[in-house]
Amino acid sequence: MNAADLILVQQADFDINSHYQRLLQVNPSGTGAAVLFVGLVRDLDDTHVQAMQLEHYPGMTETCLQQIIDKARQRWDLEAIHLVHRVGRLERHDQIVLVGVTSRHRKDAFAACEFVMDYLKQEAPFWKAEITEQGKHWVQAKDSDQQANQRWNK
Repeated sequence: MNAADLILVQQADFDINSHYQRLLQVNPSGTGAAVLFVGLVRDLDDTHVQAMQLEHYPGMTETCLQQIIDKARQRWDLEAIHLVHRVGRLERHDQIVLVGVTSRHRKDAFAACEFVMDYLKQEAPFWKAEITEQGKHWVQAKDSDQQANQRWNK
């Protein structure tokens, strides 16, 4: 693991600005780009999602997240990566995930951020259940997420 990288799996919310400032401190004179993505709980497909329950397998999850970061580092010249993923019950509009990437050049930062997010959606051992007025049901993998992930293997 690169000392500049950070992986957190937690129930608590996260502060975007705190991560941004920490990312910028890794190489203040060499960093030319910072890209941050934050995913939120949303109401999909008119199902009237009230909340989402996220489960994970401790230990396995962090190992998988590290492997995703390692793959990104092999492809692009990066300064730092922060990957924060929440678990537990999350309400509508709550923050779920933060991917922050810094690099010397914007193209590397944008590509690596998108890569990490695409791999995270397909590879990381998180299980999501939507809680609606009709009850709780587990979310299945989407074809669009699989296609997004596969494009990196071309």
